[in-house]
Amino acid sequence: MFFLQEQGRVVSVCSDNSLHLWEVNLRSGKSVLDEVNEIFLADYKQMKAVSTSCLSLNGDQLLLGTEGGSIHMLDMASFSLVDQFIHQDVVMQNVPDDFKVNPGAVEAIAVHPTNPNKFLIGYNRGLIVLWDNKESNADKTYNATQQLECLAWNRNGEEFMSAHQDGSFIIWSTSDSEKPKEPATTPYGPFPCKAINRLQWKTAKSDPFIIFAGGMPRASYGDRHTLSVMQGENHVVFDFTSRVVDFIVMSRADQCDATDDRTGYDEPHALVALVEEELVVIDLDTCDWPTIQLPYLGSIHSSAITCSHHVSNVSDQLWQKIIDAGHAQNKQYSQREWPIKGGKSLSKDPATKDMLLTGHEDGTVRFWDASSVTLRLLYRLGTVSLFAESHMPENNSNGADEEEWPPFRKVGTFDPYSDDPRLGIQKLSMCPLSETLVIAGTAGQVIILQMEREDREQEVKTTKVNIVSDRDSFVWKGHEALTLREGDIKFAAGFQPTCVMQLYPPAACTALAVHSEWQIVAAGTAHGFGLFDYVQKKEVSTRCTLNATDLMGTSETPMSRRKSLKKSLRESFRRLRRRRSERRNRDDKSKEQKVTETQHIEQHATEATSATAGAAIDSKPVERVVEARTADDSMSSMVRCLYFADTFVVTGGTHNPSLWAGTNGGQVFIYNLSVPTDKRSADTVMCTLAKEIKLKHHAPVISLAVIDGKARVLPEALEVQHERAKAPDMESAHSVVIISEEQLKSFALPSLKPKWKFKLTALDGSRIRKVAFVNFRSKSADNYSEFDIACLSNLGEVSVYGITTLRQQMVAPAIRKEDINGISSFVFTKEGQGLYLHSPSEFTRVTLCPRFVIEPICMLELKEGMRPEPQAEALDTGLRDQEDGTEESPEYETNDITQALTDSGRPDSPGDITVDSVREIVTENNETVVNASTTVVSQTTNVTISVESPSTPELSPQSEQADITALNNSRNVDDDTKAEIERKEPREGSKHLVDQNLTDSGDQAVIKQVDAGIGAMTVTN
Repeated sequence: MFFLQEQGRVVSVCSDNSLHLWEVNLRSGKSVLDEVNEIFLADYKQMKAVSTSCLSLNGDQLLLGTEGGSIHMLDMASFSLVDQFIHQDVVMQNVPDDFKVNPGAVEAIAVHPTNPNKFLIGYNRGLIVLWDNKESNADKTYNATQQLECLAWNRNGEEFMSAHQDGSFIIWSTSDSEKPKEPATTPYGPFPCKAINRLQWKTAKSDPFIIFAGGMPRASYGDRHTLSVMQGENHVVFDFTSRVVDFIVMSRADQCDATDDRTGYDEPHALVALVEEELVVIDLDTCDWPTIQLPYLGSIHSSAITCSHHVSNVSDQLWQKIIDAGHAQNKQYSQREWPIKGGKSLSKDPATKDMLLTGHEDGTVRFWDASSVTLRLLYRLGTVSLFAESHMPENNSNGADEEEWPPFRKVGTFDPYSDDPRLGIQKLSMCPLSETLVIAGTAGQVIILQMEREDREQEVKTTKVNIVSDRDSFVWKGHEALTLREGDIKFAAGFQPTCVMQLYPPAACTALAVHSEWQIVAAGTAHGFGLFDYVQKKEVSTRCTLNATDLMGTSETPMSRRKSLKKSLRESFRRLRRRRSERRNRDDKSKEQKVTETQHIEQHATEATSATAGAAIDSKPVERVVEARTADDSMSSMVRCLYFADTFVVTGGTHNPSLWAGTNGGQVFIYNLSVPTDKRSADTVMCTLAKEIKLKHHAPVISLAVIDGKARVLPEALEVQHERAKAPDMESAHSVVIISEEQLKSFALPSLKPKWKFKLTALDGSRIRKVAFVNFRSKSADNYSEFDIACLSNLGEVSVYGITTLRQQMVAPAIRKEDINGISSFVFTKEGQGLYLHSPSEFTRVTLCPRFVIEPICMLELKEGMRPEPQAEALDTGLRDQEDGTEESPEYETNDITQALTDSGRPDSPGDITVDSVREIVTENNETVVNASTTVVSQTTNVTISVESPSTPELSPQSEQADITALNNSRNVDDDTKAEIERKEPREGSKHLVDQNLTDSGDQAVIKQVDAGIGAMTVTN
């Protein structure tokens, strides 16, 4: 890749023998990168594969060396090959007879630093030619005995250096072609060494810098990825954990900022190394050559990412504490400013401070600034120092490293190796208001941490919480739990552990919830869940979700059953008999079917025709058949979600704290909590089981939330006290939305009677993978907001549903359905944005709310006349014009997500309510479900509703506020808005009258339901 100086242009040479020209152009007041031209060299018959390339001194031509030994020239102005090219035979005619042998492919090209007409041509077998392009003649010829790898000029243009395959380099004088100026030097000899594949020679007022990649001894360090820097007596081998792709040396002479006494020297000040997994910048000005911390392009996958958690609107106080803790960790970095500068950022300062937490395989948690386009590392938290098996003394081999040869120094943050797989982070939860962080790991460890400004030395105690205490015959065959270190442990300023909750069996944590106001933590695994009081540091309650027959578990398989030999043999014989009888019956049925088909072909054709006609007359919504999952599924005991809420669980008159737990088998356990307020450290937290829900199809419950009477999700802990959210409505009835992989369903509280339902899997076959309850704020009106449900399916589609009627408002593709890692790593934010791993080393951000759009907005100011005018502007679909505020959307032409409510692409399903089993208080009711405002027959089918209303490009704040408040508690219906359902073929015994408030689309309607069949609704305003 070659940058054309002061032109805003880049040329990339690709491995498929193609060249591409990129330009930074100005469009809509912002700079964008456009591909303006390309050349495929395979179309030219005389061209061989490009082996090396080099830009001319003035940047007007690109020299292309080929495998065939010839050199072609690409004109930068027209971006086309010129007719003139240097053939290998022409070069060989101008060299002495002693060198007239096949030199091989062109391995290196180096342009003369002072004469643009001359350049060095290095061939694979060691022949080096100083070529005068103006005279088309070889000035000098140099011959090395070793295979050539690369060339580098001295700044004076009188000397150059060649690097070779045996790990040596040679200094040549341009005036003497018979022998080198100095004999070959092998820095890490005399034993056989690997090739030096990249070399730079930079002058300085003191001693010159020799910087090269490779050259390590083959036997001892042949597997190392190194970059060596030599200057006089200073010698450091920078050791990377991934392959060195390329490096550049930033010099003051190139930037025209050298002082008078240093004119004539390169004066390098920074080394930029691009390795396969990260970017590393080394400060050559400071003593000991430390690395410079990256302000962007950080290695987010320094250890494999296992989970992520987004925290919105972090307070300034906590933000500064994290910044200070991060600065204390970065003392080993250089204090210099970032040396790479260019362009001008036009992005506005973020309104809030957002943070992305990533959990890693090595037990670390990294805090990233996610407020703007780039992710900037703020703070690194490690958990390995807590545990005895994994803790290793730091810097235990410094003395040996100082005397080691070569003088290695580890640089970079990428470290793909983990000391112990049990250290992996599985779940994260952080309360920014109480400055509390909870980390759950692979071996059942749950660590509660608190932010501290100063270093502390303290003992951390662990509390064992046995989930399977009521199962005496349970046998765990998985890995053991991590052992906590004994005695006082010193912790640096930042998040410091206060206690550890160790779950047994020590399986990976699958669900986590913390309530910082009540100061309790709930954690779940594949065996059940436990509730922990981190003030008194003791267990509150546990629940084992295993079936009665599940008595043994391992870490490799979900569950296994222990059976006696006699019972196993008996069941095996029964299974064989069953299969034989089924096979015999199947064969008999197939024979009868063949005979029947032969005799009644015409009859079947007639019936098929009549069936088709009947279907056309009485059409019904097509639903996919969803098979019910077996209750004894081996994965059904896994806890998928945990949730704390202060709501009405037992009676509608009193509300109290509660814990909700959803499992993989479609069960929801509801617990009443009694949390003391006065004597919190003395009185005990009580937990009793109140209710239990079993979904009909046993689909995994992945999320749930309680909605108050004003259609608002209950605020999180301490948000009301800190004025982050409005106090919940405790006067009206609450409802709970339970979301499984197959459907969304709401229940009235405390009766748990079904209200609304949307069956996603039955309609399009997709399954929900990620869910968030999002507070969408209007782009046009600051005083309007509404809560909705955002879902990501296994097809990579993001959909939004109304929180009251669960009506689908929009669907948009976000991720390729083949990208399983991207879907599994997706995390929603509270404002409707989403982050997912596009690759193991980069996050991609998507947004559902036009009010919160984070995009790179920058400008590169170019001097006039430096390059031709940019080509005609293409359609700008990715960026929005900031001046007039217009935008484009592939799904809707509106400025607010609330106006997408009028999209009736998918039917509502208020009538298709199936009563799931509710134990202890609510019993099954297959007849009619009655609540305060609606009466819905449980056996009705989906109602297709088409709403005709005038299109309103923008709602006024008054009307928007009226819409959101009328979702659940309004009883005033607009008299001018009438609706009537016209039914086809009414059925007897199914007449009911239903009065509903349908404000999901911004219109209020009174629906007269004549029967339970299919109908269409028309609205007159």
